[in-house]
Amino acid sequence: MYWTRGQTIGQGSSATVSLATSHSSGDIFAVKSAELSQSEFLQREQKILSFLNSPHIVSHKGCDYTMENNMVMYNLFMEYVPGGTITDTIRNHGGRLKESVIVYYARQIVQGLEYLHSHGLVHCDIKGRNILISEEIGAKIADFGCAKWVNKVEEDKLVPIAGTPMFMAPEVVRGEEQGFPCDIWALGCTIIEMATGGAPWPNMGDPVTVMYKIAYSGELPEFPSFLSEQAKDFLDKCLRRSPKERWTASQLLKHPFVEELDSSVKPIQESNSSSPTSIPRSKLLEFIGRVRKSEQSDWHDA
Repeated sequence: MYWTRGQTIGQGSSATVSLATSHSSGDIFAVKSAELSQSEFLQREQKILSFLNSPHIVSHKGCDYTMENNMVMYNLFMEYVPGGTITDTIRNHGGRLKESVIVYYARQIVQGLEYLHSHGLVHCDIKGRNILISEEIGAKIADFGCAKWVNKVEEDKLVPIAGTPMFMAPEVVRGEEQGFPCDIWALGCTIIEMATGGAPWPNMGDPVTVMYKIAYSGELPEFPSFLSEQAKDFLDKCLRRSPKERWTASQLLKHPFVEELDSSVKPIQESNSSSPTSIPRSKLLEFIGRVRKSEQSDWHDA
């Protein structure tokens, strides 16, 4: 495949995410790139994504190597999702989402988690910023940089316990385990994020204080009082301090909160996004125009 790299839309410690276009098909996709010598975890993410195939997971489009600025680059191609993240959507709709919309996205996230867990994979970093919004599907789980295979201990020895402190389960913070139940805890935290627009542990900016409270206080994140009883019960099934007591994704799909989804509810679409795999639609159109008109594009043979 021949492709052109566009503008940078995300930057991490060792990888950069850019918009890209295929010259043969005109398809737009996201490319996550790292210098080859620093691409071990990116290559691992590519292997994980290449095994997955679900409408509720951001899809893998391939990979290649390129020579750029006298450096060999490893490139991971991913589905481009223009709708932004759940965090973007919250910010652009007054700081919180209606419960009907929360139900819509929660069900799709649980469907994605059920798929991952049935294939032996723990995401390890579920949160609003890692859920992208597709116009056709709705919520899609993204960013598998922290993901782990449950039954491949030797392969995952290089992967430390990871994630976002505010969304970590107690057993994860204590360094005990990071299995399927940790994704369920993070799902509960994400629902609180959607409902309130804030972190599940508000007014605690110091990560060390947050982690100590999560690990040893015996407390739970506060359930928003304005949510329905069904929503609170769903949160109760997710946010149990003992991982053995949390419901599985399959069980949660049968919970009344998400089981009877109102088909009239449609996903909120936003084009004002800062997500690593999404940019404003106006910039996308501008980029496509530049690619098609340019006579001196940089060509890459992937």
